[in-house]
Amino acid sequence: MSRPGGLRAGFEAREAYEAAQSGDALLVDIRYAALRERDGLIPGAHVVERNELEWRLDPQGSHRLPEATSHALRIIVLCNEGYASSLAAQSLHQLGLHRATDLVGGLAWRGAGLPVE
Repeated sequence: MSRPGGLRAGFEAREAYEAAQSGDALLVDIRYAALRERDGLIPGAHVVERNELEWRLDPQGSHRLPEATSHALRIIVLCNEGYASSLAAQSLHQLGLHRATDLVGGLAWRGAGLPVE
């Protein structure tokens, strides 16, 4: 899959997990509720519906997540298959969040032996 312009190569699941655990990245899960119910939740990931993503992560927005305090924030977006997350990360770049990227291959979390609730 080609990457939308400006996106760094996405994170592999283990790399994303380690970045989140160390506090170097914010994991954002944009999967539909039915997919989260079916496949489980990623511990520590912030669930943000795709249609609210820009509102919730814009550091200058009045409806932002408390963690969204800077344009320097590293954000790793994950979805089910990796397509929506790469487009979402590109949209975050347009807000000035230039460290936003996505999880390679979508929800490869469980296959990497990482925790799922």
